[in-house]
Amino acid sequence: MQRFLTLHLYIMVGVNKVILIGNLGKNPEIITFPKDGNRDDMGNVVRKATFPLATTEVRKNRDGERIEQTDWHTVVCWRGLADIAEKLLHKGTQIYVEGKLQNRTWEDRDGNKHYATEVVAENFTVLGNRNRNDEMPIANDPMSKVLTEETPTLGDLPF
Repeated sequence: MQRFLTLHLYIMVGVNKVILIGNLGKNPEIITFPKDGNRDDMGNVVRKATFPLATTEVRKNRDGERIEQTDWHTVVCWRGLADIAEKLLHKGTQIYVEGKLQNRTWEDRDGNKHYATEVVAENFTVLGNRNRNDEMPIANDPMSKVLTEETPTLGDLPF
């Protein structure tokens, strides 16, 4: 009786996944880029929303004192997600964000190198708002600004 040894080789491609829950530090900044490089045709554009997101971890030190550590993240939304961010998000809004990390480098006019690490959002969910009470009437719900009777079904979303 012969025995065969089978060797399986698994190659890990990699995972780049970020999940954050935090509060916006300021309103999203919207930038518009021409899709095809034609700056005269502003009807054919790609939109980008950028905003700072603060995440805070709370722990107790050895003496039992409460310690808060806040980290700031730059979040970037593109295209349709940028449109939704512009309509729904504002300073103080608490959101859940899923995305990926992206590192960028560039050189300014003086030849200085700059580095940035950003979270490129794939989706986000509005969780709350520090600037309003939780008893907000449904008529003032921020989603009502985006989702109306004319809103297409999920299969027809523009992004």
